[in-house]
Amino acid sequence: MSTVRTVAIAADHGGFALKQVLAAEIAHLGFKPLDLGPETEESVDYPDYALKVVEAVRQHRAECGVLICGTGIGMSMAANRHRQIRAALVHDAYTARMCRQHNDANVLVLGGRVIGTEVAKECLATFLKTAFEGARHVKRLSKFSE
Repeated sequence: MSTVRTVAIAADHGGFALKQVLAAEIAHLGFKPLDLGPETEESVDYPDYALKVVEAVRQHRAECGVLICGTGIGMSMAANRHRQIRAALVHDAYTARMCRQHNDANVLVLGGRVIGTEVAKECLATFLKTAFEGARHVKRLSKFSE
């Protein structure tokens, strides 16, 4: 019996178009997308959608999350306010790989207005396939909760 891993995804109006593309890409990569909105490009408040992904990850309804706003800055700030969340704003496959390997990031954050679609897809694929290295990084991560 195989279990399909669930990935929660949400955006604000600045990230809506990229969210639509990446939700489909999540499925294409063999994961189950949990699209938490919004459903249109109408203006919305990004902290509300960050919280939806945060709650899905914290409640184990999703293994990890993806958040997208115009620059990614607001979403990363909103998500990182919550315990157990390590949201990483990335700009390329290298930063996507490093946030998983060294920081055990559980939320990928992208800027819909500052990153191209193909680069965003590459970041997503890298984030989802990269494992946390553990070892020396565990001690550093434990300091987050001190």
